Amino acid sequence: MNEWSLPVLLKSLHKDIEGKLSIVRDSIIHPGAKGDGSEKVWLDLLNTYLPKRYKAANAFVVDSKGVFSDQIDVVVFDRQYSPFVFHYQDQIIIPAESVYAVFETKQTLNMGMIRYAQDKARSVRKLYRTSLPIPHAGGIYPPKPLIPIMAGILTLESDWKPALGEPLLNQLETEKDIAMLDIGCIASHGYFYHDSENGKYTIKQETKAATAFLFRLISALQFSGTVPMIDIQAYGDWLLDDA
Repeated sequence: MNEWSLPVLLKSLHKDIEGKLSIVRDSIIHPGAKGDGSEKVWLDLLNTYLPKRYKAANAFVVDSKGVFSDQIDVVVFDRQYSPFVFHYQDQIIIPAESVYAVFETKQTLNMGMIRYAQDKARSVRKLYRTSLPIPHAGGIYPPKPLIPIMAGILTLESDWKPALGEPLLNQLETEKDIAMLDIGCIASHGYFYHDSENGKYTIKQETKAATAFLFRLISALQFSGTVPMIDIQAYGDWLLDDA
């Protein structure tokens, strides 16, 4: 009788993701379609394995002042307490208060792609977020502090040699404010994350990088808590605008 093996299961999950990304790279010629294919692999991974309180989608993010982010490849947002998400044709627009994390998905990692992901992170984190007092049976809790929005990059390969060496670390270190990348996965080589306690990056050479990244992300989401109570009326005030 065959027995289950957790190491084999975890290795298989990584091999599945790496394999799908490799197929996209090798079989799809058109750059736009190749990018869409890679994005879908990562979205499927997150929507399959993240707890159901979260959802991942390609989306824009908007705040109650009417300011929009750039289009983001992967937005991880609240699906349990968020009162609304706008859908228009194939476009999804998510209120800034609902966002837990944002990622850019690329075929390969290099300085340009890191900068690109940092710019995308900045476009989301600069948005205004509301937080209302929370009523409960005994009274009212004060407004929940805003949770930090995580940002990162997800790729199959790296143009650098070594793939996860000093050039990567140096570029990550250039942004420690609203454009900072907290976590990333280079599926063929490893992953990285920023440790908020010591303020330093940890880079992990990892043969099961996709699985290790997924577990690190889930752990970080657990500690981030729940998104704040959104001020719906702040968005509703735009109904008064005739523009």
